[in-house]
Parts: sequence; structure tokens; C-alpha cells
Amino acid sequence: MPDSTPDTPARATPVPTPDDATVPTGVVQPDEPRATVPREIWVLVAAAFCVALGFGFVSPILPAYARSFDVGVQAAAAIVSVFALMRLVFAPAGGALIGRFGERTIYLTGLLVVALSTGACALAEDYWHLLLYRGLGGIGSTMFTVSGVALLVRLSPPTLRGRVSSLYGGGFLVGSIMGPVMGSLMLGLGYRMPFVIYAATLIAAAVVVAVFLSGTSLRPAPGSTPLPVLGLAEALRDGAYRALLVSGFANGWSNFGVRVALLPLFAFSVPTLGIAWAGVALTAFAVGNGIALSLAGKAVDEIGRRPFIIAGLAVNGLATALVGISHSPVVLLVISVVGGLGAGVLNPAQQASIADIVGTERGGGKVVAAYQMAMDAGAIAGPVLAGRVADVWGFGWAFGLTGILTCAALIAWLPARDTLARP
Repeated sequence: MPDSTPDTPARATPVPTPDDATVPTGVVQPDEPRATVPREIWVLVAAAFCVALGFGFVSPILPAYARSFDVGVQAAAAIVSVFALMRLVFAPAGGALIGRFGERTIYLTGLLVVALSTGACALAEDYWHLLLYRGLGGIGSTMFTVSGVALLVRLSPPTLRGRVSSLYGGGFLVGSIMGPVMGSLMLGLGYRMPFVIYAATLIAAAVVVAVFLSGTSLRPAPGSTPLPVLGLAEALRDGAYRALLVSGFANGWSNFGVRVALLPLFAFSVPTLGIAWAGVALTAFAVGNGIALSLAGKAVDEIGRRPFIIAGLAVNGLATALVGISHSPVVLLVISVVGGLGAGVLNPAQQASIADIVGTERGGGKVVAAYQMAMDAGAIAGPVLAGRVADVWGFGWAFGLTGILTCAALIAWLPARDTLARP
């Protein structure tokens, strides 16, 4: 049964300071006990692994599967974009559903919707069927993505937000490393079987969350007064949140859109590479991501969010710009690792920033949804526009444009505040 009221945490007791002011969320007091990662976070990490593993099964072959229906590069790239388009369109409703039924219920529902639509992709009879099923999957995807981030915000100790974001990203990372390699090996099974396996991993993720988060309380303690939910208009008055929307858009364009949609097509078009190298390159990106995640989480909590967002955008953007001229397997793999390093620095810092802005006590499904919408907008526009550039001028220009846009996004962070609160 869905929750009758939104999952809202109890108001925490303020920590007294010399002037009797309330300490902002995220400030570490000298005598504060050392926080530990809650069990519920590890459950979400395990679910993230299942999701990323299954997505990795289909990401190397999805554009090629679309092209098997005799369509061009732009149409094949649109298979990636329609998934993000439906995520973008449904995101406001997803934020409202979280407020009505609670994060946990929407998370489970979203996983099951994506599982069913992914299984249907294996039965597609033509390009338009595949486009429809991927679009339906985007509805479920925005449900579990936005609610998953909202759960992390609720459950993460303020002093560990960077490390929790790195752990959550690490769950996706391990799945992202294993998934594309296994997906490339599945080429012998045809284009349809990986979708069946992906659907099974999503069902497994739903079972893990349903079993181990069933007893988690996200409601106010008896007698406590919930704080008002953070509204979108209030969040937009914060320069850091506006900068997050810009960098999130660039991140979506580059890493969730163009890299996934065009890298397999680029590798397929280069005689010295081939489609199998696409899966290896995606894995190399994930390796670089993992190296950065292992180091960035603690540093983001101790140094701040802003420096790592700026550095991540610069490194990822420069590496992405060089992908389209990398016709050697060795060069492509090195550039992919460097691009992953940039993304691995960027993502936990952005995740921690949105958690800082929303806060553990208030919640803000619409604020989280708007941030997710910015990334989805980039993931939609990137493959379509860069795909058109590739059709007309070639892949070198398509990846170069993407790299320039990613580097330009760091300009928005130059005047913005660092969201890490300090004593």
C-alpha cells in the first residue's frame, strides 16, 4: 500500500553555538560523534549496481540494434534521446508523486516500469516499436532516479555526503565496468537477448530494495514538527543551484547522451576500431571514473564541492573533445580513462551539492526533479544535435562541440558559492 503521507524526516535538534544560533546542515562540530554510513545506503548502492549492470548490457548494442531497422545515425541516436525525453517530460510529475506517496514507493514502481518496458524492447518488430518502448522506459527511469537521489538526501549524514555520493556512484561504476564488456560478449546472442537479461537485473534490484528497506522509517517522529519543503522558487534564488543546473545539463549532454549514443557508432565507422571497441572504451571510461571516485568522496567532504566541479568539467570536456579524432584503440582507451577521471570528480561533488541545498530535514522532490531535468535535457539535445553534426561534418566535430560545451559550463561556477557549510 502506498504511504498516505509523504516521507518526511523529523526536525533535528539544533546544536548550540556560542551565540545560541542553529548550526547549518553539514557543519561539523568538534565534539560531534563520527558518522557512519547507514545500512540503507548500502542497499541503494547494491540496487544501483544491478541497474548499471543491466544498462551496460544494452548500451554497446542499442544504437546498432536501432540501425538494424535500416535507419540513419541521427535516428539511431534518437533511441537514446527518447528515453531521456520521457524522463524530462515526466520529471515534474515524478517530483509530485514523491510528495504524495513517498520516495520508497516511487523508487520501486519506477524500477518495475523500466523492467517491463526493457523486456518489451526485445520483442520490437520495427524501429517505431523500439522507440515507443524505450520512451515508456524513460517514465519509470525518472521515477526511480529522482526518488533514489531523494532517498540519498534523506538518509545521508550531512558530514558524509561526498563519500555517500561516491559510494552510490561506485555501485553504478562496478556495474558500468562489468556491463559493457558483458554486453559486447553478448553480441553472439543477437540484439534482443541483452534486453531480456537487463529486465531481469532490474527486477532483482526491485526485490533488494523492497526486502531491505521495508522497515526503514522516513516519517516524522511522534510529536515533532516537520520543516517546510524546499520550493523550486526558493532554490533558484541560490546561485549554486543555478550553477548546478548548468553543469548538470553539460554532464547530461556529454556523459549520459553523446558518449552513450555516438561512441558505439563512431567505433563502428572507424576501420581500425569496430563496435567491439565501443564496449571496451566505455569500460575504460568507467575505470577512470572509479579511480577518481575512490579519492574524490572524502576530499569533497573536507575541501569543498566547487573546486571539484570546476576541475571535473574541465578534464571531462577536454577528453571528450578528442574522442572524435582517436582512430587508434590505444589512444581511444587513454582518452576514455581521462574522461572518466573528470566525470568521477564531477559527479560526487554535484550530488553532494544538491544534498547540501535540499538538506536532510526539509526535503524537496521538485528541486531534485528540476536538477534531474537539466541533465535529461542535455542527454536529449546532445545525441540529436551532435548526431546531426556527425551526419553532416563528421564525428570529430560532434565530439569537439560536446567538449567545448562541457568546458564552458564551468563558467557558471566561477561566481557561485561552495555549498559545503563550515564552522
